[in-house]
Amino acid sequence: MLVTDMESSSAPQRAQASGATEATGANRSTEFCSEDEVAALVAAFYSRIRDDEVLGPIFARHVSDWDAHLPKMVDFWSSALRRTARYRGTPMPVHNALPGLDAALFARWVRLFRATTAAQDNAALQSRANELAERIAQSLWYGYQLHHGREDLPRDLLPTEEASPP
Repeated sequence: MLVTDMESSSAPQRAQASGATEATGANRSTEFCSEDEVAALVAAFYSRIRDDEVLGPIFARHVSDWDAHLPKMVDFWSSALRRTARYRGTPMPVHNALPGLDAALFARWVRLFRATTAAQDNAALQSRANELAERIAQSLWYGYQLHHGREDLPRDLLPTEEASPP
């Protein structure tokens, strides 16, 4: 959901990691999307987030510099989708520190993500990104519940079919 400025690799580290991956051919399995497509997806998604009447104010309270935050989100999604290993942050503690999150907020985040990917021309990117977004949201929600001392077992977010675009 909200992955922040914790730790992110430097530009030389990102270039080195990217170059090493490309030099070895290790990213052949991730050729379903380009770095430009990842960057465009991230920009479109966080534009929707910022405009959203529910999630926008939450993000606005915790992201003070979007020009610094968006490249970190590109690194995060590039690492997840293209296995570039550029992102070095720790999203779980960041989300656990946020007060008052609930399943509906995570589910809304997934719905906005799916609506964003639905506008992408690359069907393979759309499918893989949606799958990862749902896993990430579910994992962060589980961790959030456990961190906040829930006595019962963590509850799932909405079923996948309910997470489809609005």
